[in-house]
Amino acid sequence: LEKLSTVDIILSEDPSIRNLSLAHFCSTLDTATLLEECRLLDSFRRTSQNLYSKVRACFFLYAIHRFHLPKLKDVPDHSGDENGRYIGIPYPGYKCLLNRQFEEAIDEFLRIHQELQQPSKAISSALSRAYYHLAFQTLANQVRQSVKNHPGNSWLFQVSLPEDHPQKVILPHGSN
Repeated sequence: LEKLSTVDIILSEDPSIRNLSLAHFCSTLDTATLLEECRLLDSFRRTSQNLYSKVRACFFLYAIHRFHLPKLKDVPDHSGDENGRYIGIPYPGYKCLLNRQFEEAIDEFLRIHQELQQPSKAISSALSRAYYHLAFQTLANQVRQSVKNHPGNSWLFQVSLPEDHPQKVILPHGSN
């Protein structure tokens, strides 16, 4: 376990590694190492071309930020700047989250995370929500693309008016 990373778990061909419990893996790490794993996982999910790997990385990030980081004693409920001012969830990131712009929300939350150079339960909570929804959005986009690329479904994306619809109901003569 010592030399494994979360990316290794995702990419492993060996079922004993690939099916390793994330909870067990995370329980062996300190805060700094867990944050480094998150950085590596985020970088991996951004560059991976494999849908399964990308979605699994999103769910790992969701689980780490939702369940594992908040349990650690050295992760405060919220962060503060050098003047001691409370820093919660940044409004631009929250707005992106509400507008379903999950990549942008993640970028904003990670920017604040790096600026403060310390984790917080508030930012981790926001990140977990964004990664969770990004995973499902990624899957939905793939389904949409697959349906759109199938030749038999092209008519679904060409219809803009009821008259354009290839299937028409012909009423019997004399009916309204």
